[in-house]
Amino acid sequence: MSKVLIDLKNISKSFDGQMVLDDLNLYIRENEFLTLLGPSGCGKTTTLRILGGFESPDKGCVIFDGKDITSLPPNKRQLNTVFQRYALFTHMNIAENIAFGLKIKNKSKTYIDDKIKYALKLVNLEGFEKRMPDSLSGGQQQRIAIARAIVNEPKVLLLDEPLGALDLKLRQDMQYELIRLKNELGITFIYVTHDQEEALTMSDTIVVMNQGYIQQIGSPEKIYNEPENAFVADFIGDSNIISSTMIEDKLVEILGTRFPCVDTGFGKNKPVDVVIRPEDVILSRPGAGKIKGVVTHLIFKGVHYEMEVTAAGFEWLVHSTGMFPVGTEVDIDVDPFNIQIMNKPASEDEEAAGINE
Repeated sequence: MSKVLIDLKNISKSFDGQMVLDDLNLYIRENEFLTLLGPSGCGKTTTLRILGGFESPDKGCVIFDGKDITSLPPNKRQLNTVFQRYALFTHMNIAENIAFGLKIKNKSKTYIDDKIKYALKLVNLEGFEKRMPDSLSGGQQQRIAIARAIVNEPKVLLLDEPLGALDLKLRQDMQYELIRLKNELGITFIYVTHDQEEALTMSDTIVVMNQGYIQQIGSPEKIYNEPENAFVADFIGDSNIISSTMIEDKLVEILGTRFPCVDTGFGKNKPVDVVIRPEDVILSRPGAGKIKGVVTHLIFKGVHYEMEVTAAGFEWLVHSTGMFPVGTEVDIDVDPFNIQIMNKPASEDEEAAGINE
């Protein structure tokens, strides 16, 4: 397992009396692609800015490669930042943009020329040295911003919603480009986004944040398939979140009907939240499932049909390759392995903090 490169310890930060980060602890491993994911105002960009040296924490420290860098200015840190606004110098050509940081470091002309060629090859823009920024597409400008960052050989690349200004196709293309770059360069990527698809596509590790707290840390598969609380389940993909009762180990009552499940340790007759993903809801003809319902909405999504089914007083969201017309009576069933059980938070404060004891 890779060594820990960055350790954020007990980081707190407030602006105008409003707490943005509350005692945040997070470590990041060498060569990891880690994504900070959450809604606007959750603290993810503030975390990135504290890492980059653009903000100072009110409390806590930033440890980088074993050294405390909390007080170091951005230019003294072994990392570079790529912002959503590319911040290319419009009066300079591409080669001059890429060379800017190297000239400040008084590198030789030969060294700089080699680095420019290397960086442009990495981002698949060879031969663009003499072009001006305004002659490039949004995706090309973003790649130049990345090239400008990587020529400085940072140990860490910080990316603050860098694909937000691109259209969907370009954004998807750049996701694959970033994965390729990370693998070729062997450096640590720390990525900020509110786009769950981006996070699931690119990350080794996802950190889900809300209201200044970390809600869950894990692989994309774990975050999606095993959300630890209702916020994560609701934020990552579509979910059916249903107030239920854990009857005993491996048995849960959902909307008055008992379902076998695989979870244990929740106690007997305890209120819980159940998460069932839309693609895990099994629809069948009447008599074949556990809960009776009626299809109320139907949309064709290309790879699947999206349906709403009213059953036992709950609006179920269902994704299926099989189509049931609106008005069709159906039965609902769920495989025990696809029923995710979560404790209910005891208070709003616990809910915000993601406490799930």
